[in-house]
Amino acid sequence: MADAGRQNAEPEFDRYSSSYSDLLADPMRSQFSNDPLYFHRKKVELIDLILRRQGKNPGSMKWLDVGCGQGDLLTLGRGIFAEAAGCDPASTMLPEGSDIALHVQPSLEELPFADQSMDFVTAVCVFHHVHGAARVALAREIQRVLAPGGYFCLIEHNPWNPVTRGIVKRCPVDVDAELLSAPEARTLFSSAGMVPVETRYFLYAPEKLKRLAFIEGWLARLPLGGQYALLCQ
Repeated sequence: MADAGRQNAEPEFDRYSSSYSDLLADPMRSQFSNDPLYFHRKKVELIDLILRRQGKNPGSMKWLDVGCGQGDLLTLGRGIFAEAAGCDPASTMLPEGSDIALHVQPSLEELPFADQSMDFVTAVCVFHHVHGAARVALAREIQRVLAPGGYFCLIEHNPWNPVTRGIVKRCPVDVDAELLSAPEARTLFSSAGMVPVETRYFLYAPEKLKRLAFIEGWLARLPLGGQYALLCQ
């Protein structure tokens, strides 16, 4: 995905689709976990946690994952939601034969869903591929499809983490990346009519140190984790 919206976004990610997993490979990333699904599982756990902290039951919510790519997050997380759907501007990234409702976005900043049709929307490592006016436009589209009282969760790379910056700099898929900090994200989504509710930083400890996983709860407010989640209503 790149500036000027669809003109660069679709060809770029369509080009990556056949080798996407290989292009994400990085020795520093592998030190954290060799299991590519580990990072998706951590996100599903975090999504469940932050919704329940707001008194929401995911089992009664319709979930949309924007920029869902190959749908790994949806596959892992669908079971905790009443309904799940995804969309992506790159058609060849979407897996064929999936029983999850997957849609091609008309453009980078357009979502093929009706107004107020979703209770919960996520955008995971999407916005660092969206630039300029398209970033604001996509934020407003997300606000448009949210039902009254609905929630949006942004999950992004943390530019204040030096390891994260190093991995992103070397990744071919992220050649156009413009990382945004949590404060910048809060400003962006506030301007789109949403209210930031909570920011949590995570990915502090590698998978092999599972016994230290509890420290992430203690460090959630410290802006040094590899990624962060911003919940907005």
